[in-house]
Amino acid sequence: MTVVSIRFGANNVHERLKAAAARRRTSSSALAERLIDEGLRMEAHPMVLFRDGPSGRRPALAGGPDVTEVVSAIVGGDVAVHVRSRRAAELLGLTTAQVDAALAYYAEFTEDIDAERRENSDVAEREEMLWRRRRELLSG
Repeated sequence: MTVVSIRFGANNVHERLKAAAARRRTSSSALAERLIDEGLRMEAHPMVLFRDGPSGRRPALAGGPDVTEVVSAIVGGDVAVHVRSRRAAELLGLTTAQVDAALAYYAEFTEDIDAERRENSDVAEREEMLWRRRRELLSG
């Protein structure tokens, strides 16, 4: 852990940070670290932003799906590598520039996206199992 001293100027930034942290039931330091990390990632990848959702914060294309959804549409499969980006753009209703932006983010933060993809897969498997079990209970 590294300790850093930050001086806030005008615009009540510190007060707004404390209030936002209180609403989220977290510390000002934890929220500031998250916001700085996300801000640096968005500065490096201008077409990517962060959204809240049931699984927490996640990177997404501005005006589009989560980065994990784009990556999942590209990685693997039986489509030739040289047409995957174009095919994913067609399937997801995106431009190739948006697909390329998701790939650029994935190239830098591969471990994060792969972990999210695994978590999404685990949730989908669990939900399908529960759905099948409910159907069995109803038919039995």
